[in-house]
Amino acid sequence: MNPRILERDPSDPQKRKKEGVNPLLKLVLELGPLMVFFFANARGAWLSQKFPALAELGGPIFVATGLFMAATAIALIASWLLTRTLPIMPMVSGVVVFVFGALTLYLQDDIFIKMKPTIVNMLFGGVLLGGLFFGKSLLGYVFDSAFSLDAEGWKKLTFRWGLFFLFLALVNEVVWRNFSTDAWVTFKVWGIMPITLLFTFSQMPLIMRHSLEGKTGTEGRPGK
Repeated sequence: MNPRILERDPSDPQKRKKEGVNPLLKLVLELGPLMVFFFANARGAWLSQKFPALAELGGPIFVATGLFMAATAIALIASWLLTRTLPIMPMVSGVVVFVFGALTLYLQDDIFIKMKPTIVNMLFGGVLLGGLFFGKSLLGYVFDSAFSLDAEGWKKLTFRWGLFFLFLALVNEVVWRNFSTDAWVTFKVWGIMPITLLFTFSQMPLIMRHSLEGKTGTEGRPGK
């Protein structure tokens, strides 16, 4: 019996049975590192006084970067302990966090951690749109536990999310290049989330049109 490292394909019937995680806990694991990053940047000087070892990392943004990397690692380890698999998109994001975070700390240049969201969002957008080119709707890896859609629904939703990720990459570039580090951190934590939630809610009509749940016996109705 070969143990799995990555999460199962959304079409695998064993995925829901063996890899389910409480949605609230999943949200905490995904947003927790961001909250740590925001808090550490805002209270970096205080943290350095309380924990002198952190002062060796540099100013607040560097303390925040180091703790962000640690929190990301903890979140991935927790996911592994809970499901015995690693979620693909958080893992990819984590790899970029570790690489760009290490460059930020080693070179003492915050440009690398500021570029991280750009790289991650471009990567996600490119993967989703590239997957469609090869006939794969990869968004199911993210939302299959929340929604059950037909093939056309997943295709449309994947295309929209692919464009949205590219939009987020562009927004990050505009913000970090034109505003202060504190403003960028605040926008990263408190700006991106509302924008993402608004976009997610705006997709509900499409999701409802293509939902497979409750369609039994209604396939013949107009518009179904």
